[in-house]
Amino acid sequence: MNLDLNSIWFVLVGGLFAGYAVLDGFDLGVGALHLFARSDIDRRMLLNSIGPVWDGNEVWLVTGGGALFAAFPEVYASVFSGFYLAFMLLLFALIFRAVAIEFRSKRPGATWRTSWDISFSAASILSALLIGVALGNIAYGIPLDARHEFAGSFLSLLNPYALLVGVTTVSLFVMHGAIYVVIKTEGELNARARHWTRNGIIFFVIMYAVTTMVTLLYVPHMTELIRAYPVLFVLPVLNVLAIANIPRQIHRGREFQAFLSSCAAVFALLALFGFGMYPDMVFSSPDAGNSLTIYNAASSAPTLKIMLIIAAMGVPLVLAYTISIYWIFRGKVKIESHSY
Repeated sequence: MNLDLNSIWFVLVGGLFAGYAVLDGFDLGVGALHLFARSDIDRRMLLNSIGPVWDGNEVWLVTGGGALFAAFPEVYASVFSGFYLAFMLLLFALIFRAVAIEFRSKRPGATWRTSWDISFSAASILSALLIGVALGNIAYGIPLDARHEFAGSFLSLLNPYALLVGVTTVSLFVMHGAIYVVIKTEGELNARARHWTRNGIIFFVIMYAVTTMVTLLYVPHMTELIRAYPVLFVLPVLNVLAIANIPRQIHRGREFQAFLSSCAAVFALLALFGFGMYPDMVFSSPDAGNSLTIYNAASSAPTLKIMLIIAAMGVPLVLAYTISIYWIFRGKVKIESHSY
């Protein structure tokens, strides 16, 4: 496995999307759990826990999409045209989440707030599900013709494996979000969030085990690189250790360490996905010869070099912004006159 300019961009694009999954994953998980909060004040607390950071988290998605367009324009064109309806649903869900967050507290009526609560939670679950379905299809393979154009339909994207990965993604984000709520809250809501965390861990571990077995049985090309380079087997081992460390740290009352382990698990899972795909960007099934790779779908070498310089300047700015926001709004959430 040679690390050339194309591979560097593969890692960079993957890293940006992994950053999005780690960061926006927990606030999608908070949204999925939103309706489990019983009172209006508890639901407001959940919204306030992600209020200062959710929009910044989505910057990573925009940055990743921009990097994908710059480095691998043919992948961008094929995937976005083939997944057009699915991506429009995802965009609609993400926009509706933002509207629900902003509009919920504009009026005090119970019906008004409950309607936006349902919208916020449903949009969060749908977003997580669609992200997982997209990943599942890319891993399993989608029909591409000789011109690298999508030759399937929207319904063909809703295959059992993709839906399984979608539900697993929802379970991962629910666990991730529940741990975040434990960190950010106190009192009765904190106790309830601990219960959500235990159930979320169980839900995710079951889905993770099932998805792993199904992948090994029915998507064997995802393990080819690890079989070719046994040293990479350390990655699934680290992933399992990170997942196992989550309940251990929760039991010891170390919620922040559990959250870091959850972040590591999300990142490791996407790293496994990346290694499984390499050097493919989009695997074509049933004709693997039509797959889009980091070589046949990439921009020219001069473009990749210029964009790498721009990325070297831009990514640190995104990191600095993200770190500063989380530092400024650290600590427990409280409902006060100046609350978000």
